[in-house]
Amino acid sequence: MNKNSRRILIIDDEESMRHMLRLVLEREGYGVSEANSGQQGLQRLEGETFDLILCDIRMPEMDGMAFLKEKMARKLPGVVVMMSAYGSIDTAVDCMKLGAYDYISKPFRPDEILLTVRKAEERFNLRQENVHLKTALQRKGRPQGIEAIVHKSPAMATVIALVQKAAASSASVLITGETGTGKELVARALHNESPRRQQPFLAVNCSAIAAGLLESELFGHARGAFTGADRAREGLFGAADGGTLLLDEIADLPLELQPKLLRTLQEGEVRRVGENQSRPVNVRILAATAVDLRDQVARGRFREDLYYRLAVVTIELPPLRERPEDIETLIENYLPLLCARLKRPVPELSTAAVEKLQKHPWPGNVRELVNLLEKNLILNREQLIDADNLVLAEMPAAPSARPEDLSLKKAVEQLERDYIARALAETGGNRTQAAKMLEISLRSLIYKIKDYGLER
Repeated sequence: MNKNSRRILIIDDEESMRHMLRLVLEREGYGVSEANSGQQGLQRLEGETFDLILCDIRMPEMDGMAFLKEKMARKLPGVVVMMSAYGSIDTAVDCMKLGAYDYISKPFRPDEILLTVRKAEERFNLRQENVHLKTALQRKGRPQGIEAIVHKSPAMATVIALVQKAAASSASVLITGETGTGKELVARALHNESPRRQQPFLAVNCSAIAAGLLESELFGHARGAFTGADRAREGLFGAADGGTLLLDEIADLPLELQPKLLRTLQEGEVRRVGENQSRPVNVRILAATAVDLRDQVARGRFREDLYYRLAVVTIELPPLRERPEDIETLIENYLPLLCARLKRPVPELSTAAVEKLQKHPWPGNVRELVNLLEKNLILNREQLIDADNLVLAEMPAAPSARPEDLSLKKAVEQLERDYIARALAETGGNRTQAAKMLEISLRSLIYKIKDYGLER
């Protein structure tokens, strides 16, 4: 919301309360309107658009709860925060079950109501951003949902059928597969084909955020919960309320956070860091991993009860080497998009070149194929790309098996160094793109570049 255009409707039968709230909010730049009853509030909502509604619960004729029910039934816009001097935890829970975003008890200080309003703003902004992103994609003519999964093989047809079945429910889905097989694409298809498609879809990479910060990122925190928490944070569960949350690289979720995630999934409620009370949330959880979670359970690195809670439905994506018939279809889909970005004519790939690509082992799967196509478009300006001038990525050499070189630590370091060097070469030294390709954080990549002496 633009600060100069944010509009708030205050619904309260007490004129003094409406006056006080108007003074506080207008001083912060909000546009404020008033209604002295629930019925009058509904009339205002029918003719005007408000970003936020502050509504008292106890009012004559139509009280706040009746107003809230009617507003939700009519699907009128606006985030609702309920107010009451006679409330309890049960009352707050009832309000949020009916569709209210938050609840605040009277009497409250001006800074408390402003904090509540700003929290509601965060929710509104996240939802609006989600809508804008969807609209932008649609305007570009890019396919959504299942249509975005390019395939021809029977193996992927089986995956699509499973996505269609699973999308209709709110059950948790575990998406497995090697790096680059398109796990997030499947997650987005599950969301876009579901009844939640108009609600937020948010994703978080559990390996990209420090363990100490991940709890706050997921569940939110109260103001003053820890050093630097100068304002409350809603968290991804709160921001995704009504929609879908993808937990990518779920195997890297710290053990100490796993019980809290399990409780959230079981109880349908979330407790922010620094708070004693839980809040109800309605979020569908999708989890993705390239690691065998059952093996992690056997090793004591992942809770068995959480695994079964996440894997109500499991969708396993086959690697690209097991479905070579998809390669030509993928080339036909991605080549024009890459050429448009590089502002060059779309070249033709000979039958021999396609056959050569179909025989490649593709350890990086579809992501590797797309990167390889882009590399060839950059390095090869010919309009016909044949098998002879097709550039394939070089795989790092296997570590020597000589007895003196049997240090596992050195072998892993060498393999990691080779992969980083390869990623930097393929991205032309672009560290941000290389970090995405390697699926590590930019900060980690910078440290490793320095440690391995790969700085240019």
